[in-house]
Amino acid sequence: MADLSVVVQDAVAVVTLDRAPVNAVTPQTYLEIIDVFTSFAERRDVRVAILTATGTRAFVGGADLKSIDDADPANWPARRVLDRGVLARDAMWAIGDCAVPVIGAINGPAIGAGVALAAMCDVLVVADHATFGLTEINVGLLGASSHLSLLVSRHIARELFFTGEVISAQELQSLGAIRHVVPIADLLDTARSIAATLAAKSPIALRLAKESMNRAEFLPLKDAYRSEQDYTARLMGFEDSTEARMAYLEKRTPEWKWR
Repeated sequence: MADLSVVVQDAVAVVTLDRAPVNAVTPQTYLEIIDVFTSFAERRDVRVAILTATGTRAFVGGADLKSIDDADPANWPARRVLDRGVLARDAMWAIGDCAVPVIGAINGPAIGAGVALAAMCDVLVVADHATFGLTEINVGLLGASSHLSLLVSRHIARELFFTGEVISAQELQSLGAIRHVVPIADLLDTARSIAATLAAKSPIALRLAKESMNRAEFLPLKDAYRSEQDYTARLMGFEDSTEARMAYLEKRTPEWKWR
């Protein structure tokens, strides 16, 4: 892959974006994100993923404006000819719908598409110098206000979207959007620590838990809880479910069988 690298260790896949100088994304980047995060559904050696980027200058500095203004259809991926936004959407959904939890290790400013990609992660760990902003309105575009609304309340999201204002990780933390804000030197260690905690869970339970939350997230309460009950019933059909309870009662480390 040209833009992404993947390293798997101890059941954790670290996916790193590397597009100097500011990790701006292109259609090629989106294609690679789609391929990588959908591939984890078939990999039993991956229980958790971490998405990060190189350097400290930016996590994702938005879309590569040169790729946006490339109007020659011969240079577009085939799926983009009729719908130029399909790759960006599919990349975001690939992260959100990834079979395993995705931890965003945000190593610097997340601008435009960077906000959307970060918002699609399940857990965020953010470097204390990072900033977040949807600045598209300043360059004749519109961005991911719906993704921003996953992080902050309605009126704050609208103010930030209309103004194109960039705000700090600390302000987002004060608004309840981020739990972990750490020095850049501690970023990956913190993300790996959280990943290790998750990777110790039943891999079947972890995958069903994510799918359950994705299904229930925007449903009315009664429908959402019924959906969760259905997923609990599915989980109880696996040996790992029984093993979890037995290990708890016997005060020992569970042995997951993937069955």
